[in-house]
Amino acid sequence: MTSLTHLIPAAQSVTTRGDETFVLDEDTTLTASPGLGGEERWLRMTLQAATGLPLREGVPGPRGGAADNSIGLHHDPSLPSEGYRITIRDNRTLIGSADTAGAFWGAQTLRQLLGPDAHRRALLRPTRWELPEAEIRDRPRFRWRGLLLDVARHFMPKDGVLRYLDLMAAHKLNVLHLHLTDDQGWRVEIKRHPKLTGIASWRPRTKRGHRASPLWVETPHGGYYTQDDIREIVAYAADRHITVVPEIDVPGHSQAAIAAYPELGNTDVIDTTALTVWDTWGISPNVLAPGDTTLRFYEGVFEEILDLFPSEFIHVGGDECAKDQWRRSPSAQARIKDLGLAGEDGLQSWFIGHFDRWLSARGRRLIGWDEILEGGPAPGAAVSSWRGRAGGIAAARAGHDVVMCPEQQVYLDHRQAEGDDEPVPIGYVRTLEDVYRFEPVPPELTAEQARHVLGTQANVWTEAMEDQARVDYQTFPRLAAFAEVAWSALAAPGERDFVDFERRMTVHYARLDALGVGYRPPDGPKPWQKRPGVLGRPLDGPPPPG
Repeated sequence: MTSLTHLIPAAQSVTTRGDETFVLDEDTTLTASPGLGGEERWLRMTLQAATGLPLREGVPGPRGGAADNSIGLHHDPSLPSEGYRITIRDNRTLIGSADTAGAFWGAQTLRQLLGPDAHRRALLRPTRWELPEAEIRDRPRFRWRGLLLDVARHFMPKDGVLRYLDLMAAHKLNVLHLHLTDDQGWRVEIKRHPKLTGIASWRPRTKRGHRASPLWVETPHGGYYTQDDIREIVAYAADRHITVVPEIDVPGHSQAAIAAYPELGNTDVIDTTALTVWDTWGISPNVLAPGDTTLRFYEGVFEEILDLFPSEFIHVGGDECAKDQWRRSPSAQARIKDLGLAGEDGLQSWFIGHFDRWLSARGRRLIGWDEILEGGPAPGAAVSSWRGRAGGIAAARAGHDVVMCPEQQVYLDHRQAEGDDEPVPIGYVRTLEDVYRFEPVPPELTAEQARHVLGTQANVWTEAMEDQARVDYQTFPRLAAFAEVAWSALAAPGERDFVDFERRMTVHYARLDALGVGYRPPDGPKPWQKRPGVLGRPLDGPPPPG
């Protein structure tokens, strides 16, 4: 049946049980075992909105199972973490799981089984909602199934972030990496440093298109999340079994912070009081000074960040730190000498290592981009491998945990086709099929080393994405392909059936339509999705080795 054979991401196994169906009607009830009340409420609220059915609270059947004409959520300790089993037969549906996350992912699958209109909010109400008799068993391949949203380059209002959390949940993704600070803006309220939002959250103007474009928007751009906004985002994510990992970028990508607090910069090299929040793209030469003033300032920042984000991991960036100012700075050179460090790379390693120890002492773990390997990795650090897979391989071999997110495969700001119609093309061509065939675990790793691959993440950088429509276009449908890579363990990458995936996408596009996602159509951009005259980066040719 259509609903069984069009699941995305694909389930581990789907077994049909006959031609009968379970029909939802005015008398259908919804029940849950103790401890699954949150998942029951989400499912009831979602299905009530789509179907118009009351789905009243029912009484569990024998041994905790579903009663007649009911949907039941129950504990099944025999299942793996985040796994679930859906059994549809005898006029009832039962979702079994070992934990609350598994119950939630099972509820997401149940929603897909009801058809695309189950993703709407009461706009369309067919007279008949039915589920085919079947058994579905499923579990995730990776514990880290992530999406990075860059809200620093172009600010995404809170409601947009909540919307993306719902879209992530619909695709069984469970980590939102929120890129909160960069040269072009600071997006989180820090009460002890009010200029970070008073000054650093707004830039005087912004580039339209990539840095090659001559077009500017001559009005300030910015915004930030209050601490209450962040608490709301984190709680909303937790209800959907998504962890929010904040990124506070140090010691590079920090011009916005220096513009607000000039003492954070290399004052013995440049006049930092003349800096403003950066209004173009690329790598700024203005980086943090490696002194005690900077360390104490960012310790204060991270103290407030830890109060807001309960995540195990805290991301500290560490990428693309231009070191010319350190080379010319007498105070930076004196610190290198006093600490016996191996040059500027060693200085960055010392800087990151300080916060690795600081976070570890507070029960958290540091994660950073693969540049933190230069000069020697901090002992407890995990690595986001973005410059290909080499950094991830080196980190895993050294016993460090890794999240694989190489730009050559899963940077969703990169163009989706070679055609001139693609809006603001950036970087390499990465088609839907390219993303679908991405393999997060490098074959060079031994089985023991591969255990350090926590999972994978798709990154959405927003230099050329100024609004929700642009983010949707670049992110979808490729995020659906990525979600299957992150969740499903059906076949080796060379054996993945892209033709079958395309077949399943024919129904999934209708789900995305119902959810209001402005994805890139399979045959190319619609007229309103093109942006003639807005320049992007020239086609880069073949990607470097991964």
